[in-house]
Amino acid sequence: MGRMYGNGKGLSRSALPYKRSAPSWLKISSTEVSDMIVKMAKKGMTPSQIGVILRDQHGVTQVRSVTGNKILRILKGLGQAPELPEDLYFLIKKAVGMRKHLEANRADRDGKFHLILVESRIHRLARYYKKAKKLPPNWKYESATASALVQG
Repeated sequence: MGRMYGNGKGLSRSALPYKRSAPSWLKISSTEVSDMIVKMAKKGMTPSQIGVILRDQHGVTQVRSVTGNKILRILKGLGQAPELPEDLYFLIKKAVGMRKHLEANRADRDGKFHLILVESRIHRLARYYKKAKKLPPNWKYESATASALVQG
């Protein structure tokens, strides 16, 4: 599939292993993995950051193969999932940073153009998440209140 804004086709990617069970060399139990996920979530890490740390430092290749659930589903079950989906959150964070830049640099027309592209991606993603019932139906992205959604 082609990219929304760019020339790339984006075909290269990693493949999941054929076996869906946990590797035999992994000595961590599913409860230990779940506990680590909860601890990292309490520190304020996103699900993808948790997955990277589990992969790189603890040797857990796929959380789903060990626990039977994905990281976000484990967090949702415990009520610790982020209120905004991660990809939408980071797009909003990017748009807030671009708006801040444009306030200081009014003549940056290229920046203004790319802000329009980022905000259209936000609207498209929000439309999908409303349809998938991951966002409330009355949720709306507004640039004036966007900085309140993003802490940092």
